[in-house]
Amino acid sequence: MAAPKHNLTIDQGSDFVFDLVVSDKGAVKDLTGYGARSHIRSKRSSSTLAASFTCTVVSPATQGVVKMQLTNATSSAMTPGLYFYDLEIFTAGNNLVKRILQGEIILTPEVTR
Repeated sequence: MAAPKHNLTIDQGSDFVFDLVVSDKGAVKDLTGYGARSHIRSKRSSSTLAASFTCTVVSPATQGVVKMQLTNATSSAMTPGLYFYDLEIFTAGNNLVKRILQGEIILTPEVTR
């Protein structure tokens, strides 16, 4: 099954934080032993990163929360417009990798600099 789609709007020059509770078959997923990662690209097929979210599994991992963060410095350096992202969880050595979320990002232009 494809990862659910969740579109984001981020203000250029602002800090952005998004907490996601990961579930599996209706129950909160224990993320003990997992990491998380998320890339932002201007096109889905682009080999060049526009930016990366800083992703952490929030303690205690048994509560299944992943935090995605983008700093104001990172969003300021990006050109306003349309981007694409996905979020993966993974185990050591990438023995298990699962995309858990995907979507589009609208980066709105900053006026106050």
